[in-house]
Amino acid sequence: MKLRVVMGAGALAGAIAVGAVLWTGGLLRDPDPAPLRLYGNVDIRTVDLGFRVGGRIADLPADEGDRVTAGQVLARLDPVPLDQALAAARAQVAAAQAARDKAVAGNRPQEIDQVRALVAQRQASLTQTELAYQRASRLVASSTISRSDLDIAEANYREAQAQLTSAEQALSLMQAGSRAEDIAAAAAALAAAEAAQAQAETARADATLTAAVEGTVMTRAREVGAIVAPGATVFTVAIDRPVRVRAYVSEPDLGKVVPGHAVEVTTDSSDKIYHGTVGFISPTAEFTPKSVQTPSLRTDLVFRLRITVSDPDSALRQGQPVTVTVPGP
Repeated sequence: MKLRVVMGAGALAGAIAVGAVLWTGGLLRDPDPAPLRLYGNVDIRTVDLGFRVGGRIADLPADEGDRVTAGQVLARLDPVPLDQALAAARAQVAAAQAARDKAVAGNRPQEIDQVRALVAQRQASLTQTELAYQRASRLVASSTISRSDLDIAEANYREAQAQLTSAEQALSLMQAGSRAEDIAAAAAALAAAEAAQAQAETARADATLTAAVEGTVMTRAREVGAIVAPGATVFTVAIDRPVRVRAYVSEPDLGKVVPGHAVEVTTDSSDKIYHGTVGFISPTAEFTPKSVQTPSLRTDLVFRLRITVSDPDSALRQGQPVTVTVPGP
């Protein structure tokens, strides 16, 4: 009896050891675990393009369905009003520049000489009126002239004094040049005029609408001759590259997908297998969107992930349902 128990225990231990060896060697595990399949769509990525200035559309060289590259001209506005505004702005800059230069340079020597000559003239006039006033003072004492004649001579003398003082002050100002405040004001006016010119130049450049990205024109919302306001959509362009897939993974399978993981992408319309890389996994859960064609998963909480397709072609279109296959470990 005791011998049977010992033999049974030995057999059980041997079986356990054999099983461990087989498991470690992978003979009892699934040799090809089923890959993880996720469902989603090719991302729809578009950009609305419009002029930053308003005006009348003069030219629309691009049309719906055209492939465009970044920087390609799509539309032009009538440039006449913008050219006129730019010309006016440039004239304002020229005027402000001349005013600033005049303030900095001060008065010309010829202008100073003119005022100096005026001072000499007023000085001579003062001398004459002073002599006349002195003579009238003596004559009124001897009753040769009336008191009123003396008053007139005195008034002329005082007026000549005032005129000489005014001329001397004008000469002093001419010699001192422009005040610092006047120079600063002229410089500020020039800066404002230059800023207005820069705005006019920018507006003129904005009369040409170019593609911001490479893609395909989906919509042409305006025609030649239309008046558009700033920011109004003229074209809608689908961004073709890079091609991104938006897929969803359930919480139990979240650990099977990591950023940088290589995946395969397939569609229902062809047997071609595209290759991609997981680039982003959402940190928050959400309910599966209705656009994902898996009714059984729509009520589940899932995590959104983004996959960048490395070998896309024209058959992989935006919004198209796709299946993402994540190889097993």
